[in-house]
Amino acid sequence: MSHQPLPAGPISAHRGRGLPLPGADIDTDRIIPARFLKCVTFENLATGVFADDRSERSGDHPFDRDEHQGASVLVVNRNFGCGSSREHAPQALMRWGIRALVGESFAEIFFGNCLALGLPCLTADPAHVAELQEAIAVDPGAELLVDLEAMEVVLESEFAGDNRWPVTLDPGPRRMLLTGHWDGTSQLLAHDAELSATAAVLPYLSGFR
Repeated sequence: MSHQPLPAGPISAHRGRGLPLPGADIDTDRIIPARFLKCVTFENLATGVFADDRSERSGDHPFDRDEHQGASVLVVNRNFGCGSSREHAPQALMRWGIRALVGESFAEIFFGNCLALGLPCLTADPAHVAELQEAIAVDPGAELLVDLEAMEVVLESEFAGDNRWPVTLDPGPRRMLLTGHWDGTSQLLAHDAELSATAAVLPYLSGFR
């Protein structure tokens, strides 16, 4: 697991090691099993990430392998995050240390839940995703640059060479990430004076005086 700070403000790029997770239609029930939804806060959800899959594979799951500890870019395949709409899934991934996702496609609600946390979900051609997953497997210590300005992912590898792949993201979510508008809490805090002034003159907040 990573101890990187949680996302905040504008997000134009992320640099970190990759974690390939092959498989299509990986749903939120697998990402975070239902029994972990009883938590009062999200703080300890990292321990439940892929708990059942990891148990079945007895330490050989990508999230358990030594070479992927501290990785922060999750590289997935088709329809990742399908199934239930639980926001615990991206929360768990984020608290494990994931700060960006690259994949063939993402379930719509999962994508929206990630955006609300400042986790970019970038899509790429299936062949490019396969190449990226293979390149990470060859050199798991290589650093990835996920660039939302240039809309590309760059792998800087001593063994696999320097490779780059184009990625896509709809203009609206991209603009939200680049400007920091995904971060509703920060926006509220930044406009505290205006909000307080408005609240002071609203009749239903001032006793209808």
